[in-house]
Amino acid sequence: MEPNTITIIILLLLGMIIAYYIGSKVGHAKREKYWISELPNHRKDAILRSRAVIGGHFSEQLSPYLPNFPYNPNECRFIGKPIDLIVFKGMDEKDITEVKFIEIKSGGAKLSPVEKKLKEAIENKKVSWEEYRIPKEITDKGNIEDKTRDIIDG
Repeated sequence: MEPNTITIIILLLLGMIIAYYIGSKVGHAKREKYWISELPNHRKDAILRSRAVIGGHFSEQLSPYLPNFPYNPNECRFIGKPIDLIVFKGMDEKDITEVKFIEIKSGGAKLSPVEKKLKEAIENKKVSWEEYRIPKEITDKGNIEDKTRDIIDG
């Protein structure tokens, strides 16, 4: 190969490297400028979404006190997740006749996959009662003091 051909190839390669470097710097600068200009929009969107979530949580807890709520607020217990409320109908009269699971939604909100599964379990009567008794040796006053002392003493 001639020295002129080698020089031309080296210059072309060098030109391509320089063009790639300049292109990446220009591209990075354009991307940075774009994100800086879009940042206020992203922040505004995040704030609006956060307010919507907080407003939703607030309205879920407030709903038993709204005028058109069909149950006695004294008989409602807020759970939050995976269901918003449990209503113990008749609890005020000390005669519970029904237990209702209530999910509060507003606007176009839909049930989450977990909420759908819970609804399905309730509708399929996969609900039961269980009583758990704490072992007496744990709740015995002397044992609690001994165990507390053991924990403190290490």
